[in-house]
Amino acid sequence: MDIRILGAHNCESTTTGCVCFLIDGTLAIDAGALTSNLSIDEQQELNAILLTHQHYDHIRDIPGIALNCSLRGKSINIYAQADVQAIIEDHLLNGSIYPRFQELPSDRPTVTFNVITPCRRNSINGHQIMAVPVHHFGNTVGYEVGDGTGKTFFYTADTGPGLADAWRQVSPQLLIIDVTVPSEYEAFARKTGHLTPALLKRELVSFRETRGYLPQVLAVHMDSSLEPKIREELAAVGERLGISITLAHEGMQLRI
Repeated sequence: MDIRILGAHNCESTTTGCVCFLIDGTLAIDAGALTSNLSIDEQQELNAILLTHQHYDHIRDIPGIALNCSLRGKSINIYAQADVQAIIEDHLLNGSIYPRFQELPSDRPTVTFNVITPCRRNSINGHQIMAVPVHHFGNTVGYEVGDGTGKTFFYTADTGPGLADAWRQVSPQLLIIDVTVPSEYEAFARKTGHLTPALLKRELVSFRETRGYLPQVLAVHMDSSLEPKIREELAAVGERLGISITLAHEGMQLRI
């Protein structure tokens, strides 16, 4: 699988984008940086988008993608839980902010919503997908994505500590995980459902106790203004655990 990091941060600037990944050119996870980092032609290659939860930085480009697809007669599948679909239909594709592309054109709507059930494996766009509940806001889920040959990665989405149940369900080669702020912000991280390097260390110890190994680790959703400190602390965590922890960046490409 080819993974392209379109957005790696928790906010947008001239050099950063909200979290968003492109898998094999046709499957996206979250929609924080789709229209700003994909050409129109690349957007037309998209067949499906997986959404983790309804926070704006994860759904913001759904209207733009829908508009660009509609003008070219293309349709796209969006996979999400029912509450996320409701937020998008009520507040974005509501006929006031943007057209109701889930109903237009009437004979072949541009957007098709598909409700995804956690902890159930699905075949989506040639990939094996399982949504896994995590600890953030409401019914947030991460996604385990496999290519059918045993190669998998797990994206935690935005998450706070307490991932033991998730670890029992996944066994990825690559773990893409939220590390939003440095460890001195632990109270903030716990309150808002995010991780710090110190909290990540505990979760990785839990992963190793559960699965018997540690995967490759890629940190995402960093606050860009605090990234130097996060990087320093993650290097120390990696050294303690005997692994390399990489910070994602916009434009990064990986293959597993």
